[in-house]
Amino acid sequence: MTNREIIESGYASLGIELGSTRIKAVLIAPDTTVLAAGDHTWENKLIDGIWTYSLEDVWVGLQDAYSCLAKEVKEKYNTKIVNLRAAGFSAMMHGYLPFDKNGELLTPFRTWRNTITGKGASELTELFNFNIPQRWSIAHLYQAILNNESHIKDIAFLTTLAGYVHWRLTGEKTLGIGEASGMFPIDSEKLDYDETMLKKFSAIPSVAAMPWNIRDILPKVLLAGDRGATLTDEGAKLLDITGTLKGGAVVCPPEGDAGTGMVATNAVLPRTGNISAGTSVFSMVVLEKALSGVYSKIDMVTTPSGAPVAMVHCNNCSSEIDAWVRIFNEFAKSFGLDIKKPDLYDKLYETALEGDSDCGGVVAYNFFSGEPVTDVEEGRPMLVRTPDAKFSLANLMRAELFSAMASLKYGNDILSEKENVQIDCLTGHGGLFKTPKVGQRLMAAAMKAPIAVMKTAAEGGAWGIAVLAEFAGGNHKETLPEYLENEVFKDAEKSVIEPENSDVLGFNEFMKKYVAGLEAERKAAETIR
Repeated sequence: MTNREIIESGYASLGIELGSTRIKAVLIAPDTTVLAAGDHTWENKLIDGIWTYSLEDVWVGLQDAYSCLAKEVKEKYNTKIVNLRAAGFSAMMHGYLPFDKNGELLTPFRTWRNTITGKGASELTELFNFNIPQRWSIAHLYQAILNNESHIKDIAFLTTLAGYVHWRLTGEKTLGIGEASGMFPIDSEKLDYDETMLKKFSAIPSVAAMPWNIRDILPKVLLAGDRGATLTDEGAKLLDITGTLKGGAVVCPPEGDAGTGMVATNAVLPRTGNISAGTSVFSMVVLEKALSGVYSKIDMVTTPSGAPVAMVHCNNCSSEIDAWVRIFNEFAKSFGLDIKKPDLYDKLYETALEGDSDCGGVVAYNFFSGEPVTDVEEGRPMLVRTPDAKFSLANLMRAELFSAMASLKYGNDILSEKENVQIDCLTGHGGLFKTPKVGQRLMAAAMKAPIAVMKTAAEGGAWGIAVLAEFAGGNHKETLPEYLENEVFKDAEKSVIEPENSDVLGFNEFMKKYVAGLEAERKAAETIR
């Protein structure tokens, strides 16, 4: 069939991902090639000390992204989307969305970016003997209980942003296992929430006093390929404000951006992994065996099919680089120069490769917000150098790029040095890898592992959740790893860069200064208000 016939026959699948700065919609054919795309830009807000997005902004953004996609379908194929074979919805991971019995949100959405659950996360980590990161939903819930917040007694349902959107569009309170593993620890043998930990949590006196049971308020756990929901007619109208789209599409289990990133990079088998680098940065390494210890810097989650994954998640990545690019853009405009932003990014990134391997003594800290991996509670972007440092444009940009990767390296060194985790290759995706070779080469030095970049990865998580939708709706008989390897990525083009010894040694020298100066970063947060 032609692309137009695929769309008109209802064989296309839709994927939408709500990222930190962009909501993207992708329409794919049964062979997973992209037919059309649309997006919407949005920003989180810091309100009363909480990083949040309003639910109104969620729906305005979803509708706009879908509208842009539908417009492209009309322009490219002179047709409309009436029926879909399948759909899937993904979003930034974890956070806190508690609802009452009437479906009303009890407190503004608390995103992954907040670092306000330290006590709750620490106590649960000790209770479970399992690392509970601050951004996980269960940490937010327990912290709210510790704070004696008035809403906690009224909770009837707790979910994530992806789970919320899925619920509104399908009526089903479910999550894919990868996303669920960021709400509450998962038993990778039983492929469900860990029963022992559920009982331990329920036995906490302050929890036992609640009128609800933890399992009853958590979403049901599903695996990739499960056909657990369909798009309702009401959901279709909520998504497509023109009323053209009809309900009935199979909707795959909702996943977080970590799971969709793994799918988008074919990183679901042991000894593989991926790195998503944008506003935040995180690595996902699929393990051959369980870790021997509990590490506060490493989160144990799963692939969308339930395999154990060691995740290092850092709240900060490219925001400070973006700020410097805006400064250089302002400078160029002051001379009457109109440089396109992609060209400016490419030039500045490429300049970083001309710098000294250790950044010439220039050290940067990219903390817009707190960073649990490095024990920094509040963000204060900072640039430090000794008077005799080689302060040049190349070293500045190299230091900023190293800074965007430094917290990730800080956490992953535990896997390589203490657990001897072997990695054959990591696949990178996200804005940091858009400029050819630069981010890829420096990340290889940070991770001391080959870094691959695929052409398909440019579509990111929206394409990844669309692939999961097709996997659920297309009656594929293989396992998810087999489907990705044998069908989706069998002809995929990718480039691989091995770590260069000089870059590795230079990054190590940078890290010595970076780690030594973390106390100054913490003091900056205390003193600069």
